Amino acid sequence: MSKTQAGEKANLHRVAIVDDHTLMREGVQLFIESLPGFTCIWTAGSAREAVGKLEQTPPDLLVVDISLPDRNGLELVKDVVAMKADLPILVLSMHDEKLYALRALRAGAKGYVMKNASHQVLEASLRRVASGGIGVSPAVSEMVIGAYSSGGKVRPEEGLHSLSDREFEVFQLIGEGQSTNQIAESLRISPKTVDVHRMNIRMKLNLEDGAALTRWAIRWTESRRHDRE
Repeated sequence: MSKTQAGEKANLHRVAIVDDHTLMREGVQLFIESLPGFTCIWTAGSAREAVGKLEQTPPDLLVVDISLPDRNGLELVKDVVAMKADLPILVLSMHDEKLYALRALRAGAKGYVMKNASHQVLEASLRRVASGGIGVSPAVSEMVIGAYSSGGKVRPEEGLHSLSDREFEVFQLIGEGQSTNQIAESLRISPKTVDVHRMNIRMKLNLEDGAALTRWAIRWTESRRHDRE
């Protein structure tokens, strides 16, 4: 290997990808491998697999999906930040950035890109995050600026920004029609803990009872689904 080749290899940004969808994971891997200055060193289909690989082979940049089979992606981001505070993380997700981008940044991510973004947007965000910057869309940048200019208080979209990440997960599952026991099983928590989250959500959203919460959550979920169609 020549000195030039060795130098180019040393300057590569080593990326790891965590996504439970095989086609998406492989597609992102191929895209990253096509970018000058980037290489993908490993992929994982779950949070547990990712943590194991992180300990053995730390990357220079981690790309994480929010929807994982064994752990919420935002919780994984927090775990990774606790393990390796200097590892930049880019969240790549299908979830609406207006609802999730600020949550991801608060969790410790350095960027947020939706999966329907163009290759140019994804590349720009990868390069910004890899170089120590923040990779988000102009709309999210305005939200971040608004958060700082209002003393750190984000104007809530329909009150949902007041919910914690876990409460927001529970709210979404309620909107999908899941029962307390089903939510407990999905999130691997006890039904009593789900009930506590339900109560906290009701208080934060100023809803009178559990039935009102269920109706509100289902209407919200249906409206979001309609917006995507």
